[in-house]
Amino acid sequence: MSPLEPVELDARPSSAAAELVTDTADSSATDSSNRSHWRRLLTLENRFLAPMLISSILLVGQLTFGFLESWWQTLLAITVAIICELVLGKMIVGKFPHLASAYISGISVGILIRSPFLWPFALCALISIMSKYVLRWQNRHLWNPSNFGVSAMLFLYPAAVASLSIQWGNTIWPMVVVWTLGALIISRLKRFHICLTYVLSFIGLSAARSLITASPFLANVAPLTGPMYQLFVFFMITDPRTTVSTKRGQCLVAFAIAVVEMFLRLGEVIHAPYYALFLVGPTALVAELAWKKRQNSLQTANLSAVNP
Repeated sequence: MSPLEPVELDARPSSAAAELVTDTADSSATDSSNRSHWRRLLTLENRFLAPMLISSILLVGQLTFGFLESWWQTLLAITVAIICELVLGKMIVGKFPHLASAYISGISVGILIRSPFLWPFALCALISIMSKYVLRWQNRHLWNPSNFGVSAMLFLYPAAVASLSIQWGNTIWPMVVVWTLGALIISRLKRFHICLTYVLSFIGLSAARSLITASPFLANVAPLTGPMYQLFVFFMITDPRTTVSTKRGQCLVAFAIAVVEMFLRLGEVIHAPYYALFLVGPTALVAELAWKKRQNSLQTANLSAVNP
């Protein structure tokens, strides 16, 4: 070969070079995956955030005011809720579901139910989770699980079961902690408008109840500052699976819940907020699902008429 002839170079990398490139790419992918994993853990998108926050609410309330009947009763409610979720999810859906919802339901039952017995906690957790799989329409469960379970127990077993009625006392910081943690959850779900609508409605209707019953305004609005109402506001009325889809509809439903609750309170119904959500929430959801189904049927009929 003469010195002037072009020399063909092998464009293919050597085996060692190829392995080096592959290892580098794999390492970069692994680092990226690790960074993405930690970002998910440290951001509000983490599915375990809501259970961690409601656990914090439980700890704040229990360590400050001891508002649980006992740790064992709460643990029983959580255990029954998780086992029931696993069994029903595998039997009906065919796979084991994520347990965050069951844990939240169980811990809510443990906080909200008051009874000297063990069986109400187990039964309430069982009813709560079963309602998700039994009371369904168009592949949606209609009631917030813990609201359904607590409402059923309070209605069916009033002699053995009561609801949480302890206030935070005269100190403000536990309430600030709960509202801050609740705001984090709502910011993740982008549903703060539901909480705000309900709270403003409750305050306005408390003024109306005060005029109607000639009772002090502060006495009527005071329940809103208790831990039971804060769990109700942050966890029950904002449940993504049991609320209507539009922002305006969600606000209207929150206002309707507050109105129904006012009339129940005027009728001296003790557990007015639970029953108000029990009545209004599923009714609104069924109405929306039925309307959407009708709209889809009309669109299908129109398309069939245009393209016979």
